[in-house]
Amino acid sequence: MIIKYNKHRNLLEEHVYKPTLQDVAQPNLYRKIFTYGSIPKTPFNMRTVQMNPPKEFYITDTTFRDGQQSCEPFTTENIVELYKMLHRLSGPRGIIRQSEFFLYTEQDRKAVEKCLELGYKYPEITSWIRASEKDFELVKSFGLKETGILTSCSDYHIFKKMNLTRKKALDKYLGIVKMALDKGIVPRCHFEDITRADYFGFVVPFAIELMKLSHESGIPIKIRACDTMGYGVTFPGTSLPRSVQGIIYGFRYYAMVPAEQLEWHGHNDFYKAVVNSATAWLYGCASVNCTMLGIGERTGNTPLEAMCMEYASLKGHAGGMNLSVITEIAEYFENEMGIDIPPRTPFVGKNFNVTKAGIHADGLLKDQEIYNIFDTEKLLNRPPNVVVDSFSGLAGIAFWLNRFYNLKGEEQFDKKDEIIVKMKDLLDKAYAGGRTTTMSDKELQDMLKQIAPEKYKELQSRLDKKKKKE
Repeated sequence: MIIKYNKHRNLLEEHVYKPTLQDVAQPNLYRKIFTYGSIPKTPFNMRTVQMNPPKEFYITDTTFRDGQQSCEPFTTENIVELYKMLHRLSGPRGIIRQSEFFLYTEQDRKAVEKCLELGYKYPEITSWIRASEKDFELVKSFGLKETGILTSCSDYHIFKKMNLTRKKALDKYLGIVKMALDKGIVPRCHFEDITRADYFGFVVPFAIELMKLSHESGIPIKIRACDTMGYGVTFPGTSLPRSVQGIIYGFRYYAMVPAEQLEWHGHNDFYKAVVNSATAWLYGCASVNCTMLGIGERTGNTPLEAMCMEYASLKGHAGGMNLSVITEIAEYFENEMGIDIPPRTPFVGKNFNVTKAGIHADGLLKDQEIYNIFDTEKLLNRPPNVVVDSFSGLAGIAFWLNRFYNLKGEEQFDKKDEIIVKMKDLLDKAYAGGRTTTMSDKELQDMLKQIAPEKYKELQSRLDKKKKKE
C-alpha cells in the first residue's frame, strides 16, 4: 500500500490507480440491477466517501432547452420574460449562473438575440448543439463562450443506440471536444445516462482524457453528470453506478475534476431529483442543473425553485437571491402560458401553504409560525391562507376574513366574534343541505354582506382602494 498526501483534501490517503478504458466486446448492462421486468434494484457495497462541498456552489438552468421539450413551444416573448425573471431571482452574485438555449430554429435564435441584448452578466447564456462544425460556427456567431455537447456514456447508448464500441465512442467524443477547443469554445460534455454506465471502465477514463485536454488548452472543459433516467440514489454505502456521492467523489478524486467544472443534471422519475442534486453539491459538485417548476420530459427535471430553497438551507442565507420572483414565475406559467401547476407542489402550487383543517387554522390565527413552514409572505410574497369548507370551523372563517381583507392587529376578527359565529351557522346549514365543495371567496363575501352589511361595506371599500393603488 502506498500512502500519499492529498493537498486538495488535506489528508493522507491510499494512493489509487488511474482507471483506463476497458474496451469490452459485449455491453455491461448491469442486468442484476436493471432487469427491466422489475423495479431497478439498489445495490450496496457498504463503502462510503467523505463529503467535500465546494466553497461556492451554484444553480444552472435548462428550462429553454430540456424543459421546453416537454411543453408546447415557448414564444420568443415567453423566453425573454422568463429570462428576465431568472436574472432577478439570481441576484447580484449570480447564484443562477447560466441558462441553456437551443439555436436550431429561427425562433430559438431570435430569443437568444433578445436575451443577449439585455446585457445581463447572469445567467450567462450558453447553448446546446449537435456535434458538428456547422453548429460550432453557429455558437461562435452569437459570441457564446460555452456549449453543451451530448456524450452518452452508458453501454445502453454506446452499444445499443449508437452501435459503437467504447473506444470508438471515446475517440469520437474527444474529436468533437477538440473541435470546440479549436473554435475557442468551452465544451460542456453531457455524460448522458451516467447512473447506468461502467464508471471505472468508461466514465473515469473519459473524464481523465478531458482533463488532459483541459490542461493542455487552458480551457476549463466542463462535465455534466446526467442522471438521465433518475436512477441515482444517495443512501450511504450504495454501489456504483447508482451512487450519487460515489459518482461525484470519483470525478474529484480519480479524475481530478475541479468542482467548478462539474455539474449534476437530475431527473425525477423516482422522486429523487432534489435530494440527488443537493447531495451532488455536498460531495463536491459546484453546479446543479434545473428547470423552472421542474418541467421536462416524463416526470420532469430538478425543480429550480426547490434548489433555490436547498441553497438557502445549506448556506444559511439566500446568497442575494430574490426568492419572491419564484411566485412571479409560477403565476406567469399559469396565467400567460396556460401551464397548470399541481396545487400541492411545494412553494409554487396554490395549496402549498393553504389549510382546510379548523385546528390548523386556529393555530395560524394565534401564531403563523405554528403551521406555516417559514414566513412565506416575506420570502415568497405568498401569505398563508385557508380554504373554507365543512372542516374549517370558526377559526378558519376568521382567518379567511383577516387574510382576504388584510386586517392587522386589533382590527382582526377573533373566532368568537358574533359575525364569525353567524357565518359559521350559515356554513353549517349549507353543508347540512348536501353541499360538498369548498366555499369561494365570492360566496364568503356575500355571506358577510348578508350578516353584517355595514361591516362588509367598510371592508370592501378599503379593499377596493388598495387594489386601485396597486
